[in-house]
Amino acid sequence: MNKTVLITGSSRGIGRSATIEFARNGYNVVANYHSSANEALKLKNEIEKFNENIKIFKSDISDRNQAENLVNFTIDSFGKIDVLVNNAGIYYQTLFTDVTLEEWREIFRVNVEGVFNCSQFAVKDMLKYHEGKIINVSSILGMTGASCEVHYSASKAAVIGFTKALAKELGPSNIQVNCVAPGIIDTDMNKNIPNDVMQELMYQTPMGRMGKPSEIAKIILFLASENSNFITGQVISPNGGFVI
Repeated sequence: MNKTVLITGSSRGIGRSATIEFARNGYNVVANYHSSANEALKLKNEIEKFNENIKIFKSDISDRNQAENLVNFTIDSFGKIDVLVNNAGIYYQTLFTDVTLEEWREIFRVNVEGVFNCSQFAVKDMLKYHEGKIINVSSILGMTGASCEVHYSASKAAVIGFTKALAKELGPSNIQVNCVAPGIIDTDMNKNIPNDVMQELMYQTPMGRMGKPSEIAKIILFLASENSNFITGQVISPNGGFVI
């Protein structure tokens, strides 16, 4: 029987690449999106050429009811959830003194509460089978922090703490929880970074380039596989040497 993966934030960037990677490796896939309906439909049509077991589902995972509906849709469609990839997130740069309380709460609502919501509902299903994999997508900034990105860095650091704590709690139930904290990746999210800032980031990266979404997707796939059964609570940071 094919395993089933639920991937949040699937329409673009790392989520899109991960969706394709899992589908190519024979998984049943539920690809979640929030606002990028056209991109999600294009992705579905592309994947259906080689894997018919692909479904898309619109959901704001920061909303409890919508997150629960997403998880229930996945279970109803394919019977269970073997792998949850918490990838959905938002990002923007703002001076700390200019961050509003509403902006602070919004970035935590999506980047942290969304992870909490989907994980809690998925774990209830995983516990029935005494197995499962949860892979959370954080950021190198959750490890290092960054100027003008205090709110984003703090939210991604929270994801790392969440990963480590949940791994300890679910280890006895044979559920592995790990985290991927990418460096600078060539996604739409980073296209608005000014050229001079990007050049400085490349200078600080020994590999001298941005990472590719497909490179991150392959790491996520590894963490979802049986080859990672003795790995839990870990933060893997593919960052081209940005942090060594």
